[in-house]
Amino acid sequence: MVKLQPEQIIETLKQDLPTLFEQDIFYDIYSQDIFFRDPVNKFKGKFNYRIIFWTLRFHGQLFFREIAFDLHDVCESEENTILATWTVQGVLRVPSKARLFFNGYSTYKLNNEGLIYEHIDTWDREAGEILRQFFRKGV
Repeated sequence: MVKLQPEQIIETLKQDLPTLFEQDIFYDIYSQDIFFRDPVNKFKGKFNYRIIFWTLRFHGQLFFREIAFDLHDVCESEENTILATWTVQGVLRVPSKARLFFNGYSTYKLNNEGLIYEHIDTWDREAGEILRQFFRKGV
């Protein structure tokens, strides 16, 4: 197997992330035993990783009139570590048109083959505060 370079991973993430609510991502850049954690989920394994992205697309289309993953930057923050900064925003399919908005960043760690073996998401607010946005009136 040819070792992937950080630049290849960065380019793939730049292509995948902005459309993650519309289409599947490219899984070949992730290790089989990838570890994922965000404020509400924690698991290991590429199968589970695929499910989380399927779930994001399914719920994004089901519950939102509009939903976007705005990617601000993807860069190698230190050796074998890639940092992506982003914003999620959307308008719910409810009469009030409540809006969802939060910022976050993803930290990806690369193994010796250049594959992502760890993906940690950090959000700018607590999960409960994000959920409460669903019950506010939209603009």
